[in-house]
Amino acid sequence: MNLILHILINILIVGLFLYSKLLPYKDRLGGQFKSAFDFFSSLFTPILNGLKSAFKPFEVGQGLSVDMSQIVLLIILLLLNRLF
Repeated sequence: MNLILHILINILIVGLFLYSKLLPYKDRLGGQFKSAFDFFSSLFTPILNGLKSAFKPFEVGQGLSVDMSQIVLLIILLLLNRLF
């Protein structure tokens, strides 16, 4: 059972990485890549929207800030991976 949880959490971590990288190009995706992106988008969008209200963007420069919701979700997934 623990092995299955590790595999699922690792898939979510890779999915979060791909989601963050492909989000600006979602309109240009095709075929199975579009459906995989849509699957991860349906998982991550509600979670990230909830986290955005709790964690404000972190200012790293003048007029430049980092969205902390993806980083917080990554930390949560890494902690879950370590616990199970």
